[in-house]
Amino acid sequence: MAEKGTISVNTENIFPIIKKFLYSDHEIFLRELVSNAVDATQKLQKLAAIGEFNGELGELKVKVAVDKEAKTITISDRGIGMTEEEIKKYINQIAFSGATEFLEKYKDADDNNQIIGHFGLGFYSAFMVAEQVEIITKSHVEDSTSVKWACEGSTSFEITSAEKEDRGTDIVLHINDDSAEFLEVSRIQAVLDKYTKFLPVEIEFDEKIVNNPNPIWTKGPSDLTDEDYINFYKELYPFAEEPLFWIHLNVDYPFNLTGILYFPKVKNDITMHKDKIQLYSRQVFITDEVKDIVPEFLMLLHGVIDSPDIPLNVSRSYLQADSNVKKINSYITKKVADKLKDLYKSDRADFEAKWDSIGLFIKYGIVSDEKFSEKAKDYVLLTNTEGKHFTMDEYKAQVAPTQTDKTENVVFLYTTDAGAQDSYIQSAKKKGYDVLELGGVLDSHFVGAVERLAEKVTLKRVDAELADKLIDTGSEVESVLSEDESNKITEIFKKAVGDEQAQISVESMATDDMPVTITVPEFMRRMQDMAKMQGGMDGMMGLPTMNNIGINANHSVTSKILKAESEEEQTKLAKQAYDLALLSQGLLTGKALTSFIQRSADLI
Repeated sequence: MAEKGTISVNTENIFPIIKKFLYSDHEIFLRELVSNAVDATQKLQKLAAIGEFNGELGELKVKVAVDKEAKTITISDRGIGMTEEEIKKYINQIAFSGATEFLEKYKDADDNNQIIGHFGLGFYSAFMVAEQVEIITKSHVEDSTSVKWACEGSTSFEITSAEKEDRGTDIVLHINDDSAEFLEVSRIQAVLDKYTKFLPVEIEFDEKIVNNPNPIWTKGPSDLTDEDYINFYKELYPFAEEPLFWIHLNVDYPFNLTGILYFPKVKNDITMHKDKIQLYSRQVFITDEVKDIVPEFLMLLHGVIDSPDIPLNVSRSYLQADSNVKKINSYITKKVADKLKDLYKSDRADFEAKWDSIGLFIKYGIVSDEKFSEKAKDYVLLTNTEGKHFTMDEYKAQVAPTQTDKTENVVFLYTTDAGAQDSYIQSAKKKGYDVLELGGVLDSHFVGAVERLAEKVTLKRVDAELADKLIDTGSEVESVLSEDESNKITEIFKKAVGDEQAQISVESMATDDMPVTITVPEFMRRMQDMAKMQGGMDGMMGLPTMNNIGINANHSVTSKILKAESEEEQTKLAKQAYDLALLSQGLLTGKALTSFIQRSADLI
């Protein structure tokens, strides 16, 4: 005799159901149903372990089958199954959760975190793709009878007796026309690969096991070799280069967290490395958008994080508000900082060899995370144009004797493009100065962080000032020009440059420095760099370029210009010297470059 009734949906439980139906990605139905099947299997294993089930466990795999002709998907397990009363309670009264009650009942037993949970709620995701759903189930309890539950997506259901010899549950989805894509083997395979790859019970589909029930993050580090870690990385990212190193996470208080985070070989393009960390809850894949769980600067890491404290149907608002998530975020930051410190201390040569990749993580952390920067400032490395590496303290000690200005600040000189700025680098080196390479994607932010972290240190790009003024010690080179000659050469260059607003000055410099040098003040160039990084134009907020033109009073070319026979010749020579300065900065292009080449040929 068939029994008919109405599913109980009340105001306390309607919202979780609505959330289910509002999922933009319908494919999660398979994650939910397969997870439920694994849950039922693990419950049986647990009952057997504590002596409350004495039957034969046998083969406990979960099976997924597609029948394209019948338009059905079936998920089968040999877990604890359900009685008719349990179906009425767990399926019809959605407000109750079988897993919650089960955990409460067995809360004193070991490993209660192994239950994936909330059977009734996850089950209803089936109606996102099915016009009718059937449950055919038989409880593990001795002398139980089989029962069939059927529902067409309304609050009406039907329960009848069924023919099922073995314990467990079959969920049969009659797929609606809008979801016909899920009747394709390749589509189901892709969903299983995404969500069930590491579920703790074997999943069979298309006559093969499609998951790895014992991923290495569930094992202890002492049981694993380097080869195990590298092979797992290849399993996650088949086409990636081998990682530099990894961190095995394993904590059970004050929150539960396991996982493995890998440091990949990072190129200068940050965006291509992001969103590679996979978040799991008891080996069920949740998402690869882990922004609030992992600190922003560690989004470049690859790997897996698994925490039962994070629910399957996680939302951004939950992640931002949850206290456990904040603790996990802090824990990961500390673990990474400690790992990097250990690597630096134990094998500095290897640390330096990997610096091109490691440095991007550390600099990103220093500019974006204050707590991390306090730890990392001791092992962040600065690299000079000779390719030598220094900590901030080491470098300060190295250059202080020659690069301390009159205010007792040590000036770190740097280049963002050693090729384009070579003439400035060479001028600085003639003075006995050292120059750092800071041309990376984050370095325009990093220079400010160095000034914040290193006491009485200021950074200045090597072309920010004339060579004699890069380190202002208060002493000056004497000029060979009189005041009248200085005024005259200024007027000649104003005419040659053709810009009334140009900042032209005659400077006392060494005779072997360039005759004309173009510089951009450090503060202005930093503002321009920031604007470029944020997608702005050179003139941030309408600010002018502000190139400063310095004429070397002591260079023989300056003397030659002053002694030229005609005004035309003076202008021509001044223009040539100015264009040489532009050329050294990569600023001479188009018609101006063509004119310079022609003028050079004429002068020769």
